Amino acid sequence: MKTLNRRDFGVAVAAAILLPATHARADDMDVHIDNFVFQPAELTVKVGTTVTWTNRDDIPHTVVAAGKFRSKTLDTDDKFSFTFTNAGDYKYFCSLHPHMTGMIKVE
Repeated sequence: MKTLNRRDFGVAVAAAILLPATHARADDMDVHIDNFVFQPAELTVKVGTTVTWTNRDDIPHTVVAAGKFRSKTLDTDDKFSFTFTNAGDYKYFCSLHPHMTGMIKVE
């Protein structure tokens, strides 16, 4: 095992101090739109989580939570992401097919 000399150690410490910290977003979540259903239909996430919806259907869909967020019309394989910055319950639906509903619970 190799030990660090003082110069290398100093460079490592300086880099650790000067470089911005990056955080992996392990808590980011995905919802798939498939067969006219949001899957999963309900998610519980922490504040700061980004949820990404992906349309896997052959027809367009939207993701709408009144007054909170609205996607463009999503064609097959299109994605829409939203970062939840406030706690609460976010009921959403597809404006093209209102029977399609989902819920994001943010803690």
